[in-house]
Amino acid sequence: MKRIARAAALLATVAGGGAAAADLPHPSYYTAPAPLSAYSWTGLYLGGNLGHEWGITSNNPTRPSGFAGGAQGGYNWQTGQLVFGGEADIQLSGAKDTFAPWKFSNPWFGTLRGRAGFAVNNFLIYGTAGVAFGELSAETIGLQSESHTNVGWTAGVGVEAGIAANWSAKVEYLFVDLASNTYGLTGTSNALSASLFRMGVNYHF
Repeated sequence: MKRIARAAALLATVAGGGAAAADLPHPSYYTAPAPLSAYSWTGLYLGGNLGHEWGITSNNPTRPSGFAGGAQGGYNWQTGQLVFGGEADIQLSGAKDTFAPWKFSNPWFGTLRGRAGFAVNNFLIYGTAGVAFGELSAETIGLQSESHTNVGWTAGVGVEAGIAANWSAKVEYLFVDLASNTYGLTGTSNALSASLFRMGVNYHF
């Protein structure tokens, strides 16, 4: 009889402890969020830019300067943190200067360049170099004009930042050298060496 009583008491104790444990709050477990995927620079892009151009005309006292703006497009390949690509752009320019009796202007120019850079998440620091081409126009005050399309070279640096899923913004400096041609109006060879500082946006497909 005593054994039965002891067994019943033990069973009641275990049952009571289990019920009390069931009433205790369950521990909460923290689940870390999945890591964000790294920003990718690979792919095709198109965009526009606006900036300021200033330069010098060789063998002539004029210093053409003015606003310049246009469109650019290119493609990037990213491997690790290294980014390689190519870009082409075309610009309309208001760069001009008059030093009597001559006026020189650069109505338009374009470049075809390679790019190489280092990516830090959504920032890209890059260098760029390639071919430049454009028009250098000479005038005498209201009398005659003469234009040549010159081909030369360009090089520069820039920083680009991803600002949204498909958009990036950039700041860029280019040096553009348009090789010389002989101008009958000046009786000598003239070329344009210019600096270009511009800001732009790109849409990435």
